[in-house]
Amino acid sequence: MKSIITLPVSSAGLAFDGEPSDAELDAIELEMPLIEAEVDLLDVEIALLDRPVSVLDGRRVRRARNRVLAERRDLTNRVAGLGGAA
Repeated sequence: MKSIITLPVSSAGLAFDGEPSDAELDAIELEMPLIEAEVDLLDVEIALLDRPVSVLDGRRVRRARNRVLAERRDLTNRVAGLGGAA
């Protein structure tokens, strides 16, 4: 049987303090409208799991999907305007 020996990490650059960086927080803030739209779509879909879909429910789903698509488009345009990648 062979023993597994672990070596200590010698690089301070690999240390993780448990908090997101400023760049990560900025990226989350930039994507927040899309995240909220996706959560709203998920709420609508969950509400429809245990009942038959009516015409009004179909409209709610379509509106929520269209909002997600619009937010994705807007996010893509914002990122392209900044000259960076998402």
